[in-house]
Amino acid sequence: QVQLVESGGGMVQAGDSLRLSCVDSGRTFSQYTMAWFRQAPGQEREFVATCSRNPGNTYYAGSVKGRFTISRDNAKNTVYLHMSRLKPEDTAVYYCAAGLTMATQRHEYLYWGQGTQVTVSS
Repeated sequence: QVQLVESGGGMVQAGDSLRLSCVDSGRTFSQYTMAWFRQAPGQEREFVATCSRNPGNTYYAGSVKGRFTISRDNAKNTVYLHMSRLKPEDTAVYYCAAGLTMATQRHEYLYWGQGTQVTVSS
């Protein structure tokens, strides 16, 4: 069973950096591709980044490419999202998700965390 818990959100200023973490309390973390999505108020949940089962392959949404980095540590059952040069438009609830393929569509992911709020002020 996959159980995902995100942490690391908070309130920061534009230009700051923040690192989100997502821990899986189960025993099958390395079998899943991992992703981060985000949802701003009044908007649909959107894809941010994904990484393969083994560290190496990653893919990013155009809006975050070059500013955000997804990584994972299978020994710690943890996936990270390092966010730099944050902008007010990055404000959202950030969710991690586990799936079987590196995909950008929400329905491709089987398990979701509860989300962590990131607020970026100008």
